[in-house]
Amino acid sequence: MQAFIVAIIVGFVCMAIGISNRKGNINSIHSYHRSRVKEEDRIPFGKQVGLGMIVVGIGIAIYGALSLVSLNMDNTICMLIGTGIMIAGLVTGLGIAFAAMKKYNGGIF
Repeated sequence: MQAFIVAIIVGFVCMAIGISNRKGNINSIHSYHRSRVKEEDRIPFGKQVGLGMIVVGIGIAIYGALSLVSLNMDNTICMLIGTGIMIAGLVTGLGIAFAAMKKYNGGIF
């Protein structure tokens, strides 16, 4: 049960970091990526990476919430749905972030 609560907290932390990035604070992004982005592209870069983090956070939080519901209802279908949503959120969110890195950095490494 504690693991699902931690998942919800991690999801909300990811969303908070994403919101911070979207507002222009890109200090949570690795310095390697920040240093390779042109000054005029920092805000759009932060907005796209922030959107990716928000999507990841939503997926993780929904997984945690549905897993808690599944645990309380003694039914595994909610956990399976939550797992699918989490995987979709991770893939989509990381795809958005990696696309921003490729566009503004020339690559993710």
